[in-house]
Amino acid sequence: MERKKANIWRSLGLGLLVFLVVVVYAYGTEVTQVDLSELREERRQESLVRVIRALVRPDIIAYDQEEARVNAPILVPCPEGNLPEIEPAPEGGPRLVISPGCAAPGESVHVEGFGFLANAEGPLRFVPGSDPNNNVSLGRDFINTDSSGHFEADLVLPERESDEVQYIRAVVEKSVGLPHFTKTAYDTWDKIIETVFLALLATTIGTALAVPLSFIAARNLMKTMRSPLAAVSLTALGWLAGIALAYQLSNWLGTVSEQAVASLLISGLSVVLFPVLAALVFRWAVPAEVVELPSREVRIARMVALLGLVVLTIYWLYALAGLMGLLGTQLVGVLGIFAFMGSFLFHGGDILRTLIPFIAAFIGGAATGSLLGRLGQVAAERLSVGVVRIMNIAIAALTGATFLAVFGWIVGWLYEIGNASLTLWGPAAVGAALGAFAAVRTKPKDTLPIGMVIYYIARTVFNTLRSVEALVMAIVFVIAVGIGPFAGMLALGLHTIVSLGKLYSEQVESIATGPMEAIQATGANRLQTIVYAVIPQIIPPYISYTLYRWDINVRMSTIIGFVGGGGIGFLLQQNINLLNYRGASTQMVAIAVVVATLDYVSSVVRERYT
Repeated sequence: MERKKANIWRSLGLGLLVFLVVVVYAYGTEVTQVDLSELREERRQESLVRVIRALVRPDIIAYDQEEARVNAPILVPCPEGNLPEIEPAPEGGPRLVISPGCAAPGESVHVEGFGFLANAEGPLRFVPGSDPNNNVSLGRDFINTDSSGHFEADLVLPERESDEVQYIRAVVEKSVGLPHFTKTAYDTWDKIIETVFLALLATTIGTALAVPLSFIAARNLMKTMRSPLAAVSLTALGWLAGIALAYQLSNWLGTVSEQAVASLLISGLSVVLFPVLAALVFRWAVPAEVVELPSREVRIARMVALLGLVVLTIYWLYALAGLMGLLGTQLVGVLGIFAFMGSFLFHGGDILRTLIPFIAAFIGGAATGSLLGRLGQVAAERLSVGVVRIMNIAIAALTGATFLAVFGWIVGWLYEIGNASLTLWGPAAVGAALGAFAAVRTKPKDTLPIGMVIYYIARTVFNTLRSVEALVMAIVFVIAVGIGPFAGMLALGLHTIVSLGKLYSEQVESIATGPMEAIQATGANRLQTIVYAVIPQIIPPYISYTLYRWDINVRMSTIIGFVGGGGIGFLLQQNINLLNYRGASTQMVAIAVVVATLDYVSSVVRERYT
């Protein structure tokens, strides 16, 4: 059998590749400053051993201590001439006998103890200075007493010369009584509970917002969404105008309702009676059966009634928020150990009141955008090509001018430019030109892939915010709401939204297309397709991702606690800064136990529901 000839170029290429790998790792070693000489230093090794021993002895269980403390005088060095008179230790209690009674620095003295606690242990230290109660000590040796409370030890005197009398201190401790949890254990318990609920709230709130956002970030759902240029432009303008008008209206209603909802009776009646009134108005404005087309006046009256119903709904939300705040304040002083329920009601009302303008803005933008978009769709379908072209140019120019003007205003506010020609009129002119150019280049009756535009915007936002660590988000929220777990919850919640939004959307993109095609073949709209063809396929992985995210949030809360985000990390940072490694070990054990427990719970849930 003829052997193949060696390919010299392939061999050279392989050798070059190996050489490049070696160069890359060599430079990486230089950049990361790999150096084991520090590890071999005796000082480093002693510190490492001390820390490891502390970490494997978490401060969880302790005993009450019975202590015997005795200070015995000593001279360092020996004075010239005769030794001064040193009062001997009294009989009948723990006492130390030092021989000799003086010595030079670096020499060893023999220390013998009598009458100490039996079968106990403790440190033997040198106390510099003339104050026997001085907390500063040098050198250390451990002593163990026998059954009679006696011990013997040799102590090397440190380099500490003085003309005054100095001391050697023996402290013997013995555990008594039953074991009990330490203060560190109780503090750790409080903080780990705070961490678990911090992560729980961040996960649930983040999941609730990530689920709907994941649908607009799924390519397979958005690629079929197309609309004419007029519909797209009017939808964008409608969203912008609806958000602005609804936000201003809700703020005005909030100001008007402040006096009305200050009374518990009035706010309670408003909350109870409004649903009844709303049901009657809605039943008249949107009848279940239409026998004949009503007159124009009736249709206008129904539209006005629905608009008034929207305004009253916003007022009802303010009344509900006021009622929650008033009831919460009353219940805090009544519920005793369950006062947190009243506090929850109060803060829930405060949160609702804060969110009402944003909820109203979203609903107003969606309603206005949908209405104007439908008008643009109908106009593009029914009008002639020439009229549609002129309409597209005008609407696209207006939309481009509006959006770039808003963008320029935001840039001017951020950078404090203060020049309207640069931040307002200039961008508006450029936007109008770009909009008109896009309308000229687009055929009047053509549809645009608006779904893919929304898809790319959503994925860009997800990827941008996901690249910002929760630690940085926590710093921002600490500035906004102050140090504490609330800032940590907001940071983890935002990071959860963008992370789960990406994971959820990728899961939507990988579903089977057969059920979607079958549902669409029946004439189902987009919402019905999502409800009946998409959601049944994504429930199991969504549950799995959500539980895993809760696990991640528990571990991430350890890190954000270092910047004031609350949770167990705040306590862990304090103990590390104070070199209290036994306390830090207690917090690490608590984190490990919680993470292991969550992993077990999530595995059970996944097994049952996935």
